Amino acid sequence: MLVAAVQFLSSDIKRIPTLDKEIPVYLFPQDQFDNLEKHTQWGIDVLEKYIKFVKERTEIELSYAKQLRNLSKKYQPKKNSKEEEEYRYTSTRAFLATLNEMNDYAGQHEVISENMTSLITGELTRYVQELKQERKSHFHDGRKAQQHIETCWKQLEASKRRFERDCKEADRAQQYFEKMDADINVTKADVEKARQQAQLRHQMAEDSKAEYSSTLQKFNSEQHDHYYTHIPNIFQKIQEMEERRIVRIGESMKTFAEVDRQVIPIIGKCLDEITKAAESIDHKNDSQLVIEAFKSGFEPPGDIDFEDFTQPMKRTVSESSLSNSRGDGKSEPKFGGKSKGKLWPFIKKNKGAGPEDFSNLPPEQRRKKLQQKVDELNKDIQKEMDQRDALTKMKDVYIKNPQMGDAASVDHRLAELGQNIEKLRLEVQKFEGWLAEVEGRLPMRTEQARRQSGLYEAQNTSAVNSCAQDRESSPDGSYTEEQSQETEMKVPATDFDDEFDDEEPLPTIGTCKALYTFEGQNEGTISVAEGEMLYVIEEDKGDGWTRIRRNEDEEGYVPTSYVEVYLDKNAKGAMTYI
Repeated sequence: MLVAAVQFLSSDIKRIPTLDKEIPVYLFPQDQFDNLEKHTQWGIDVLEKYIKFVKERTEIELSYAKQLRNLSKKYQPKKNSKEEEEYRYTSTRAFLATLNEMNDYAGQHEVISENMTSLITGELTRYVQELKQERKSHFHDGRKAQQHIETCWKQLEASKRRFERDCKEADRAQQYFEKMDADINVTKADVEKARQQAQLRHQMAEDSKAEYSSTLQKFNSEQHDHYYTHIPNIFQKIQEMEERRIVRIGESMKTFAEVDRQVIPIIGKCLDEITKAAESIDHKNDSQLVIEAFKSGFEPPGDIDFEDFTQPMKRTVSESSLSNSRGDGKSEPKFGGKSKGKLWPFIKKNKGAGPEDFSNLPPEQRRKKLQQKVDELNKDIQKEMDQRDALTKMKDVYIKNPQMGDAASVDHRLAELGQNIEKLRLEVQKFEGWLAEVEGRLPMRTEQARRQSGLYEAQNTSAVNSCAQDRESSPDGSYTEEQSQETEMKVPATDFDDEFDDEEPLPTIGTCKALYTFEGQNEGTISVAEGEMLYVIEEDKGDGWTRIRRNEDEEGYVPTSYVEVYLDKNAKGAMTYI
């Protein structure tokens, strides 16, 4: 019985397949993971390269837009310059419209840069970071699965080697027992000991067999899951990740084109506006503007009469000629003008600053310049009046709320503004007088107009007429005489006194107190000191001036804002001179 049992166990052990024959050495897909790792890294590199490409494109768009804006700004007309006047022509206005449209055109390139930055560069940059994290996770799972199957494989190898060793030990123990059992010289105790050892070895081999079988089944199950479940799932995730990357870069390329396409209509409108501006150019209108700008207002010169030098007669010149003729051919020495016998189209203009009344210009040009000067002065007056009104309101606030400020602190500035306004008004009236003269509207200058302008009409009528004749007889568009003698000749103080002497002295209608010091530099005005008491002989007629008298020999006009008037019919005899 013992021999049969040992032989069965031995034959059963021999039927157990050896690992070298039944179990192959598996090649794990480590090399495939390496290839996939390289490929997915290459895909990320491609994505980053595309991001860099788009980023450089946005920088180019910004640089181009900046250059276009600088170009447009460079050729924009400067304010208050001669260039601004040139933009009244349709061709220059079209050019200005082109500059403005180019500025809008540059704005669209900035829009391209902004949209590409936000929709492509920013989005792809965030996606790359997510892609790197996902790729890292997938390959970490793959390595973990590989390590697990490799561990199972090592356990199987150890179990196999243990089972093989135990089988060999059991076979040797069986052979030793059979040898001892056949030897007659061996004691029964030694044979029993050998039999027990053989049974122990066979039992160990059975245990190793059971363990190996269990480990093999487990390994086969793990291997099946590894190659049919875990690895395919990981590969599938990597594939999906790679496909999403490919789709994403394709969508980004579409967005790249769409960003450009979105601004094409607006760029087209800019180009349409440039075309429209070009089509609005009117050569006839521009030519008419040139004619209006440079027409002199002179009549063409008439025919020159034939001068017969064979007869002892005085040389005559046709009245229709534009040659300068002053009476008997001699110029008035007091005006310092020279005879102008040249024809007006060929006379050169004076260089340097011209006269204040623009008398060196042709009538039409002179009228435009004078009108422009009047408009500028009126604007300055309005500006000064706005400042004065603001200061007046501030003073009222200070008076009502002394804690906010000292009301007296603005008095000096108010006085300065009042003086500036009066000076500007005098300037306006002076230029309006010249403008009226050019337009043929020569109003009678009253005493009130004379005192506002600070200049009196020349008493020498012949001198004035001579000056007017000089101006009329100079058709050249470049008057070379000095400023109008009518405005340059100031009547001496003695003439002013005589004019007042001829009039009956006006009665006093009240008194006044000088609030500020006034220097009466113009003729017809009188200087007063702050705090001085004077007589009032004529109220303000709406022109901002009040006529006062210091004594029987001194009277004149002062700004109404400089005095405080007390109208009293009985004030004449109650005042003492200061």
